Amino acid sequence: MNLTINGHNILLIVFVTFVSSIIFVGLAKKIAEYIGAIDVPNKRSAHTKPTPLLGGIGIFLSFLLGYMLFGRESTLMLSVLMSSFLILLLGVFDDIKPIKARYKIIVHFLVAVIVVFYGGLELTNFDIFGYVFNFGQLSPFITILIIMGIINAINLIDGLDGLCAGISSIYFLTIGIIAVILNKLGGLDITLSFIMLGSTLGFLVYNFPPAKIFMGDTGSTFLGLMISVIMLLGFKTVTLTSLVVPLVLLILPITDTLFAIIRRAIHKKNIGEPDKEHIHHQLLKKLSTRKTIITIYIINIIFSIITIFYATGRKQEMIIFYILMAFILLFLIFKTNVIFDKKEKK
Repeated sequence: MNLTINGHNILLIVFVTFVSSIIFVGLAKKIAEYIGAIDVPNKRSAHTKPTPLLGGIGIFLSFLLGYMLFGRESTLMLSVLMSSFLILLLGVFDDIKPIKARYKIIVHFLVAVIVVFYGGLELTNFDIFGYVFNFGQLSPFITILIIMGIINAINLIDGLDGLCAGISSIYFLTIGIIAVILNKLGGLDITLSFIMLGSTLGFLVYNFPPAKIFMGDTGSTFLGLMISVIMLLGFKTVTLTSLVVPLVLLILPITDTLFAIIRRAIHKKNIGEPDKEHIHHQLLKKLSTRKTIITIYIINIIFSIITIFYATGRKQEMIIFYILMAFILLFLIFKTNVIFDKKEKK
């Protein structure tokens, strides 16, 4: 079995970025404490102690080191680096002093424009369950919306210790496993997947409950950007032959985002207004933080295992499992207050 990318062993890539992430996140923690970038608990918080932010800087620096050691130069990567730096700056300023949502959206739009128009990364068509859809001249604009959507979906789920980094790690690992099984290790998407896997796992050393540091918007928006880029690259290099793969691997953040929009519309609230009714908040009402995180990890891992079999040829059988898991997930969600307020029985 081939385990090398650009002449570098996959395990070495993950190990180096994992260790460097531990070091960089530790430094970011000290910086956050020194400059006062601290998340003080409020009524929406799941944590009870003031916790340093800026953990995303450690993830980014580990990614940057991994790319310099194991990546290859290209115009597309230059656009990704430029966009990452903008996302990082926005996140740092927001973690120190919160920025209004409309200004964040402007930066997210600019980031997506750089990747699409300067980097040349577009989703021109996709296949889902055998049906092919072509976007034609709309492809750049649809790609921009996809990038912005994933950035915000990943950002929204960053509300619990270990949640965002854990889901992201499962995504990167699953894409990597699919590439190894299919022997498609030549693409930039796979290099980035293993670099990001080590970087997020290193951060989890500090962030798994009880968290010693949070990634803040600095990390969650950066992870959202990298996940969207890896997804789009997967279609370009034919690592991902179907939209089913990324959709299912991101099922929880996508579902949570859609339900958050519906919930706020029903209650006539601003779409950007934060609340405490997300899926992880609902689980917290019945479980401890650790049990909630482990439950969400298990759900994601089950979807990932099904997706690996789907992507490697067992499509018809796996569609049945997808439908079954989707019904179970929706049943559990509708038992909570994710969309509608349900009064507790006395």
